[in-house]
Amino acid sequence: MSGTFTSTICALATPTGIGAIGVIRVSGPETFPIVQKLFQGKNLSQQATHTIHFGTIRDEAGQIVDEVLLSLFRTPHSYTREDSIEISCHGSNFIIQKILRLLIKNGCRMAQHGEFTQRAFLNGQLDLAQAEAVADLIASDTEVSHRAAIHQIRGGFSKDIAQLREQLIHFASLIELELDFGEEDVEFADRTQLRQLIRNIRQTLRPLIDSFELGNVLKEGVPVAIVGPPNAGKSTLLNALLNEEKAIVTEIAGTTRDVIEDTLVLSGIKFRVLDTAGIRETSDRVEAIGVERSLAALDRAEIILKLSSTDVASAEFESLFAARVPEPGRVIRIHTKADVYADPSADLSISAATGQGIEELKQRLVDRVNLERTNDTVVTNLRHYEHLTATDTALQRALEGLDAGITQDWLAMDIRQSLVHLGEITGQITTDDLLENIFSKFCIGK
Repeated sequence: MSGTFTSTICALATPTGIGAIGVIRVSGPETFPIVQKLFQGKNLSQQATHTIHFGTIRDEAGQIVDEVLLSLFRTPHSYTREDSIEISCHGSNFIIQKILRLLIKNGCRMAQHGEFTQRAFLNGQLDLAQAEAVADLIASDTEVSHRAAIHQIRGGFSKDIAQLREQLIHFASLIELELDFGEEDVEFADRTQLRQLIRNIRQTLRPLIDSFELGNVLKEGVPVAIVGPPNAGKSTLLNALLNEEKAIVTEIAGTTRDVIEDTLVLSGIKFRVLDTAGIRETSDRVEAIGVERSLAALDRAEIILKLSSTDVASAEFESLFAARVPEPGRVIRIHTKADVYADPSADLSISAATGQGIEELKQRLVDRVNLERTNDTVVTNLRHYEHLTATDTALQRALEGLDAGITQDWLAMDIRQSLVHLGEITGQITTDDLLENIFSKFCIGK
């Protein structure tokens, strides 16, 4: 199979603004002979892995296309575990396209989306969970999402899953052996030990499953809804948190008619801040739609900043709010006019006009999230969550079956199901449709 490649342009900051470079990655069994046809410099077949060589790329007529640096990676010491070369050239689009055409003419083809990472998976460099983390790493836009992706790429999550699966395989093999001697009514698998093993595995699974809710919001952003009666200072608070005039602020009640959303990154955590319309009973059709959207925002918010007010509409708001949010655990009660009067019932008093309490509010948002982060392994992938849940369900059935004294064939079926689901997380069990779905979401070049 011929080498595959793609190109990526990286803009490098220089005093003059000039200095873009192009990087063309080539991977596959024929990489070295194909690139050698274009490269004038050292004999690549004689060079060691992880070395860099200067030379020129030339066209069919021997004309110089560009001066380049070649970074060599010999199998299995490369990202794909295949022979690979990275061609660093000048960032001219003409030069890059010229080199790409020459490579294609000499036996290469364009890489598909995610093909480099897919080859790394197929060649045993990464398991499937690690490969998916590569996409998460590329998409990470905060310190927290970056750290979670790095932890997974380095095999933290995969190690947990492999240990669970390995423990089950031993007993699964004993149960299968019992099926071969079904007529002799023998037990090779100690039921007491198996029962305890299943309980131990489920105790390990539950924190991973429970971490998904936190992992998902850390990956997508923690939804924070700013709510209150009209003129309570919601838009003013949004502007103060973002340090920009994102929302229109006037003394007219009901200025905000829809939910306004923006992102705020604090201590490496992304928050999706929602400024909502003032919640009150209204006959204005447009405002009523905004109020209903505000109430809907309460349902999806992980944290609710509830603003107090001395306005006559406050009692009406309190009634509507209590009906929608009966539990107080997500709520931070905020008094927004600390420079005008005191409100001892509030959790925090702030003043957007003077800046009082704004930094403390930001810290409280961070603390709310940090309180829930209990360990390094946080599940952020929906596919992993679904298989972990299915594994736990199968093990629960097995445990109930042991207590009910079910036969070996039913017990074996539940244990097999749990092994299948754990194997599908790391890619020990895969289908072509699954791989296509996962790697098609990658960018070209990864």
